[in-house]
Amino acid sequence: MSAQDRRERQKAEVRAELLAAAHELVREEGYEGLTIRKLAKRVGYAPMSVYSYFADKHAILHAIADDAFESLARRLEAQAPKEPLAALRKMMTEYAAFGLENPNEYRTVFMTDDHTHDPGQSIAEPEKRNPALQLLLKRVQACMDAGIFQGDVHAFATLLWSFGHGTVSLLITFPHYPFGDRQKFLEMSMDVALAGLKAHPVGPLTPPEERC
Repeated sequence: MSAQDRRERQKAEVRAELLAAAHELVREEGYEGLTIRKLAKRVGYAPMSVYSYFADKHAILHAIADDAFESLARRLEAQAPKEPLAALRKMMTEYAAFGLENPNEYRTVFMTDDHTHDPGQSIAEPEKRNPALQLLLKRVQACMDAGIFQGDVHAFATLLWSFGHGTVSLLITFPHYPFGDRQKFLEMSMDVALAGLKAHPVGPLTPPEERC
């Protein structure tokens, strides 16, 4: 291994260490608890050293989001049933479980806009870098191929995400509201969403050219 290779490997290892510590801070203290100073203290580095790997908090949040999307995608894809609708329903169940098990991280990744918009990106860029969303599109397409849904794949996926995100966000944000048994509430929400989408074709939400 050359000296340059060793430096690159060491840099990747330090970045991974910083990212793992950033995840810990977010899970423990939420979005507000993540600062360059706290992150540096947790890993035992000087604050200026962190800037060698992340330009600012915004860059760290981008990295946390990308990492969370990849972890979520692996979870959503694991042990998926062969039947298309069952696979989609399991995906929705796992998505809800991910959010409720990691409420601070869910808030940071899905309920703040510090990492979601880059003026230099096209509208489609966030979709391309989100493997969990790509998997949702795949699951919806499988249901369409099986004749379960009819309409626009992107519209179906967006509506299902809206239902799922809304349900999880409410459960996280209003823990004392009388939702009843959480699991039953989640199942009822999924039943309503899927039944509504199966009832009739769903057209595109926006013209295809606007998603490019």
